[in-house]
Amino acid sequence: MFQTIKNALKTPEIRKKLWYTLLLIIIFRFGCYITAPGVNATELAEQMKAVTSASFIGLIDTISGGSFSRLSIFAMSITPYITSSIVIQLLGMIIPSLQKMIKEGGEVAQQKVNRYTKILTIVLALVEALGIYISYSRSYSNIFINPGFFTGALVVVSLMAGTAILMWLGEQITNKGIGNGISMIIFVGIISGFPSFITMLYGLIIVNGVFQTAGLAKAIALLIGAVILIAAVVWVQSAERRIPVQYAKKVVGRKMYGGQNTHIPLKLAMAGVMPIIFASSFLTFPAMLISIFGASHIGGTGFLAGLYKFSIATSSSQVGWGYVVANAIVYLLLIVGFTFFYTLATFNPAEVSQNIKQNGGFIPGIRAGKPTTDYLTSVLMKLTWFGSIFLGIIAIIPMALKFTGLNISFGGTTILIIVGVALETVQQLESQLVMRHYKGFLEK
Repeated sequence: MFQTIKNALKTPEIRKKLWYTLLLIIIFRFGCYITAPGVNATELAEQMKAVTSASFIGLIDTISGGSFSRLSIFAMSITPYITSSIVIQLLGMIIPSLQKMIKEGGEVAQQKVNRYTKILTIVLALVEALGIYISYSRSYSNIFINPGFFTGALVVVSLMAGTAILMWLGEQITNKGIGNGISMIIFVGIISGFPSFITMLYGLIIVNGVFQTAGLAKAIALLIGAVILIAAVVWVQSAERRIPVQYAKKVVGRKMYGGQNTHIPLKLAMAGVMPIIFASSFLTFPAMLISIFGASHIGGTGFLAGLYKFSIATSSSQVGWGYVVANAIVYLLLIVGFTFFYTLATFNPAEVSQNIKQNGGFIPGIRAGKPTTDYLTSVLMKLTWFGSIFLGIIAIIPMALKFTGLNISFGGTTILIIVGVALETVQQLESQLVMRHYKGFLEK
């Protein structure tokens, strides 16, 4: 990886793309500190000190680089666009015309899909911005200057504009930078919290100027755990089961075609981080609705109060262990379920089997047709079981550390995103280096 980065810096074209990407990242980080108009930043900061670590907005604030707690113009980050992309993909499974458009992959079809995604992004951004404004108005006092319709409209429009700007920055990084623009924005937002993690470790070791042996042991244990977790994520993200496929030879005219051997790569975590995002969104949705429309029930008793505590259990240290255990079990089951759903939605064994058969291919030892479909399904199910349980474990274990009194901004989900984006970026750089190498070879 380091050799790839070193070679990229030596290449003028790629170095130019890296500098361009860095410039857009600086613009993104600068916007994270621009508070939305009409917000009393000082009052908001004071009130958020007491509630950020005990709220379900922890993951959202981490992904947005701290913009959510500051209520900056980038408070919603790029999440409306991600949600919109997921919705379009899911709609493609039930709407034949949209499914055909997505699978065509042509430039015109891709432009239409992108247009639909952007339109839905604006709609979702409007809904989310309204929810944020109403939630903040009811949860915190005196954080808006001259609260009213015009202030609310100004805040909502500012948040929507921030999401639109991030969408544009992501496209520019993808088209003119090093690629993976949307993922890069999320990646930068997450790693911007790394200094706070270092500060937290320092606070464990030095307390009021006094060295703490127990704190040093905790810090070392956290670092070792983080290294093990990162290594496990890298291994699972890179691991794949390769199904061998052999194509029979056929003669067309005087030429012979086919006869080559290839393979179908099946990854352990084919769904990536999407099941965790689905599951966390599903669990935190009741808390968001209650905070917007039923804020008076949050601190009380009854069904809505219990539902709110259950919904925020994995991100709050102020609820009972019963809620935590129940939430963790449901969270794990949702991750497993969404992993199977997303995997089967993106990889269809019957379709792959049909394509292999039509091209005169077969899996050694397996007959073409239904036996191939059954074999691919069996292998896929085994891999998905392992991948789903792994995702559930790394999503739950780091959250449990919050109940030890440690306010850690990095969890299993964020590490998954960081590792995934880092690997994709390195692969992008390697592919661009290879393209440039072959171009120079042909020119000679």
